[in-house]
Amino acid sequence: MKTLIAPSILSANFADIANELSRLKDAKADIVHCDVMDGVFVPNITFGPKFIADIKTKTNLPLDVHLMIVEPERYIDNFIDAGADFLTIHVEATKVLLPSLEKIKLKGIKAGAVISPDTPVKMLDKALPMCDIVTLMSVYPGFGGQKFIPKSLERLQELSALVKKINPKCLIEIDGGVTLENAQSIKDAGANILVAGNTVFSAKDPKATIEQLRA
Repeated sequence: MKTLIAPSILSANFADIANELSRLKDAKADIVHCDVMDGVFVPNITFGPKFIADIKTKTNLPLDVHLMIVEPERYIDNFIDAGADFLTIHVEATKVLLPSLEKIKLKGIKAGAVISPDTPVKMLDKALPMCDIVTLMSVYPGFGGQKFIPKSLERLQELSALVKKINPKCLIEIDGGVTLENAQSIKDAGANILVAGNTVFSAKDPKATIEQLRA
């Protein structure tokens, strides 16, 4: 399976967002990863549905909207209406994970579950049959530019084995600290989608960087 590269818009210059999205398109990115943070589930605040709706008019790349918010079920309709193509929610942030995933799928977009670094991989057992995508956080959610947590490779291997057993069609996404140096070991451990923010946006040649991440 081809490795997909999903640069995180969090590392972009929001004052020049149309140009930043154009750069991603020119650099042959596959997906735009959008981190929605509420200042409660994580200690940072980013943007809401209006931002997603606005950038949807500036790119035809799929939008992977990652909700790092408490009770994400309250905003499923808002983000789908805004233009999300993937909508992922944290296992730790909701008491209604399965109904929420079902609702997202019924709306016709790709649904996913996310786990933070301290959450056991086995917590995804019941959710995996309903997931089109599953995301493993390899940093603590909240801020871009953090370093990759080494134990994430072992967790990724565990998740990959679980996905093969329960839902082989489910894509595995890794989010946090992805660099040119560790990308190969991350892919070898089972990831299909690499979220890379600073690595792509700070590169002198984003296209070459994406090619290297994917190769």
